Amino acid sequence: MEKHHKFSIWYVLLGMWVVLLIHNYIASMYAVQVIPYSQFLDLLKSNRVAEVAITANQIEGSLKGEGLLDKSGKNFRTVRVDSETSTLLDQYNVTFKGEIESTFVRDLLSWVVPVLLFIGIWAFFIRRMAGQQPGFMTLGKNKAKIYMQEDLNVTFEDVAGVDEAKQELVEVVEFLKEPGRFTTLGGKMPKGVLLVGPPGTGKTLLAKAVAGESGVPFFSLSGSEFVEMFVGLGAARVRDLFVQAKQKAPCIIFIDELDALGKARGFSGMGGHDEREQTLNQLLVEMDGFDPKVGVILMAATNRPEILDPALLRPGRFDRQVLVDRPDKQGREDILKVHLKNIKVVDNLDVEKIAAMTVGMAGADLANLINEAALLAVRRDKKLVEMADFEEAVERVMAGLEKKNRLINPEERKIVAYHELGHAIVALSLPGTDPVRKISIIPRGIAALGYTMQVPTEDRFLMKRTELLNRIASLLGGRAAEEIIIGDISTGAHNDLARATDIARSMVKEYGMSEKLGQIYIAREKHPQFLNVMPEGCLDISEATAELIDSEIREIMRREYTRALQIIESNKDVIEKGAALLLEKEKIDGDELKALMEETAKPAGK
Repeated sequence: MEKHHKFSIWYVLLGMWVVLLIHNYIASMYAVQVIPYSQFLDLLKSNRVAEVAITANQIEGSLKGEGLLDKSGKNFRTVRVDSETSTLLDQYNVTFKGEIESTFVRDLLSWVVPVLLFIGIWAFFIRRMAGQQPGFMTLGKNKAKIYMQEDLNVTFEDVAGVDEAKQELVEVVEFLKEPGRFTTLGGKMPKGVLLVGPPGTGKTLLAKAVAGESGVPFFSLSGSEFVEMFVGLGAARVRDLFVQAKQKAPCIIFIDELDALGKARGFSGMGGHDEREQTLNQLLVEMDGFDPKVGVILMAATNRPEILDPALLRPGRFDRQVLVDRPDKQGREDILKVHLKNIKVVDNLDVEKIAAMTVGMAGADLANLINEAALLAVRRDKKLVEMADFEEAVERVMAGLEKKNRLINPEERKIVAYHELGHAIVALSLPGTDPVRKISIIPRGIAALGYTMQVPTEDRFLMKRTELLNRIASLLGGRAAEEIIIGDISTGAHNDLARATDIARSMVKEYGMSEKLGQIYIAREKHPQFLNVMPEGCLDISEATAELIDSEIREIMRREYTRALQIIESNKDVIEKGAALLLEKEKIDGDELKALMEETAKPAGK
């Protein structure tokens, strides 16, 4: 049987002692003693020095015969002293020795300082790069910007024109302030609030106002910030976002442009995006998992709710949808008053008139309008912004920038003048049309050589059949004026024809306003491709019905064009006088044209 010896620490100690003995013996044999330079000279004079090695600062050597007095070694070292000094010192029997100046600190600084400087610069750039692009360990961190109440400084007073939406969100504010009031009766606050509306209506501002009113932290980020090129990072950021939100509860998480993250799964023609779908799945799981009593409210905004995944909109997730629509006239007036607080305007500014001129504009459009008016006033060296500046700003926003430097030959200017007057005269001659405010032959925008500005006096949500027909006739009035006055037609009516044809097609296919087709709807719902696999043109109709639709559209266009020709024929004198005035002034108001029509009109019965 093999016998095993136990290891003992004494073996190590014994080995170390033997090594030390050997080292001391070798050191004693080759020991070098440092002696003064004067002693070296005495040894040299007594012929005791066997050999030396001389350097710039010191001398090393060995002795003949016995060693030095205090040691048995024969090796020595000394520091050199210049010969003149050594001679004088030896003459007066002074013991002297040389010393080498210590350069340790100097040598240390000569290489330590550059190294430290290099490390400092390297650390500075690494920190800068880490601030711009997170490192590997921070890739899964969320990129949400956290705003506290003092950072937001936005309340419901700063949001105007969306009173119904504000009323819907008051409950959210009350829940964040007094959650016990809602939980006493067993009620639960909606986990998610989805703000839906056109671009520029103030959805993001409304979410900030909710956080500002409730005084809680506000996590703000965009839906596109979750999705990265590395699969799994979006889901990790969603998890990290909800962890941080629970730590700072009560708080609000706001995801802007939710459609970038929450598109319906499985409807994309190019195949599913794994990273986006994983991120969406993680968001759905987190919304199911967190307790509504914690006080974390998830808010999101989108202007394309129809493409969102149905799982996001079911009860228990984004179960409250708040419509933030374009403001009505009173809403636009309130929005204008909010933005006018920072603008120096004249005292008699008619805000109601500006609100009436801006039908269909959202809050962002109105803010841009006020800024344009202020810039125009500054350009003209005015001290206050006047009503004329706002009127021109409306034209600039709606029709585009004036192109006065665009050279148009006199013949084309005359055609444009007749064309625009044809629109205006037909519109003024028919009932139920929008009032004509201005006619201009100054080119604007990209392709418009002139324009007729018609501004509705009130918001309209329904239109009668006769009003639609009158609008078609007004659009065709420019082409009719060219044919009657000039005897030829131009390409300037292409946009008018497109708009008029769209109205006629909608009347036949969508509004049931065709006598031959009757009260039926034969147009497919206009959904995006994500929710509508079949193209819009694939309708379940017969060829005979399709031919009837085409014939009805052509009949409406023919009939209204005939009406426009008749109106232009009876107002040829007005068009000639108006064209001369328009060619001279380049702009005329609708009231001027209306007065000219009244002056030129034939007396009744003649």
